[in-house]
Amino acid sequence: MDQFDVVVIGAGAAGMMCAAEAGKRGRSVLVLDHAAKPGEKIRISGGGRCNFTNLNAAPANFISRNPSFAISALRRYTQRDFIALVERYGIAYHEKTLGQLFCDGSSKQIVDLLLNEMRRANTELRLSTSVDTVEKTPDGFALTLSQGAVRCRSLVVATGGKSIPKMGATGFGYDLAQQFGLPIVETRPALVPLTLEPSMLERLAPLAGVAVDAVAGCGKTTFAEALLFTHRGLSGPAILQISSYWREGDEIVLSMLPGVDLFEELREARAQNGRQALQTALSAFLPKRLAQLIAEAEKGPANLADHSDKRLRAIAETVNRWRFKPAGSEGYRTAEVTLGGVDTRHLDSRTMEAKAVPGLYFIGEVVDVTGWLGGYNFQWAWSSGWCAGQAA
Repeated sequence: MDQFDVVVIGAGAAGMMCAAEAGKRGRSVLVLDHAAKPGEKIRISGGGRCNFTNLNAAPANFISRNPSFAISALRRYTQRDFIALVERYGIAYHEKTLGQLFCDGSSKQIVDLLLNEMRRANTELRLSTSVDTVEKTPDGFALTLSQGAVRCRSLVVATGGKSIPKMGATGFGYDLAQQFGLPIVETRPALVPLTLEPSMLERLAPLAGVAVDAVAGCGKTTFAEALLFTHRGLSGPAILQISSYWREGDEIVLSMLPGVDLFEELREARAQNGRQALQTALSAFLPKRLAQLIAEAEKGPANLADHSDKRLRAIAETVNRWRFKPAGSEGYRTAEVTLGGVDTRHLDSRTMEAKAVPGLYFIGEVVDVTGWLGGYNFQWAWSSGWCAGQAA
């Protein structure tokens, strides 16, 4: 039976980062993954260019039942540290919006960077290999694999969450945590498009493909980014962001002309040219299809001159205070990440080690730490993987 100092389950962002760091410390490291290729979620991320971190990454950009947990890891290995690694490999990158950093070339450059770091640290990678059983031993862990068996002193679980099951995502990491007595914070799809009930979806069908800059709010949380109407409901960065805070039955409020006093603009347009149609006036601010749908839904006079202040206020409210309750989300099928996970109250925030199970570590998406859209979840992978790599 093969013996290693460290076995890492999961050859994703966090797992490969951890393996490379543990290997640099002279540890013998084995990385296992049931997939045929490493880093598949890295490869498809950012439209194939990998939004590998965010210049603004800070604990406030992460959701967790225990908000202070991520502070230590994010401070010990920052976005500047990973940027320095990217630059050391000569990978060209650019800032897109809101501090998001993307490769100029392919996301495969980030996968290759991690694989090279692992090779330099003499780690072993076994792909197309599943883990059947894990047992605690007096001096570590014994794993039964689809191809043989191994033992290790430290076991790192970097299996990710349930998002994008067609890429092989499962709840294996959560099952393993519960096997060793660690509770799970309820999991749900996050950074995911929202769906609408059939009658609303039918009314909005003509808007599929229309995008606007908007502010999406749920409770006290708001995000100002792009909104996209789809044939299933609503998507775009503003919706993906707010989806992490939304729960079934909650109301979402949308402003599709943030910063514009539409009532005053319509009053002025009425005073200057009362003969113009409401749709024409709205088209000066909104995409034509959206302006047309709003105007038709009013079922009022054709000309602005025949609209009272009360009616104009109602129209402005429709645009900048549109309240609705989503029917649901598109689920794990399209969710970028999984909210919830291994309860961080049972992990050491500096090392990611389970407090009650020495030698057992949980990192990355499997942990109850979920970042905003825009490179934050990759930064959590780098930070948590690095921390576990210093200790495992």
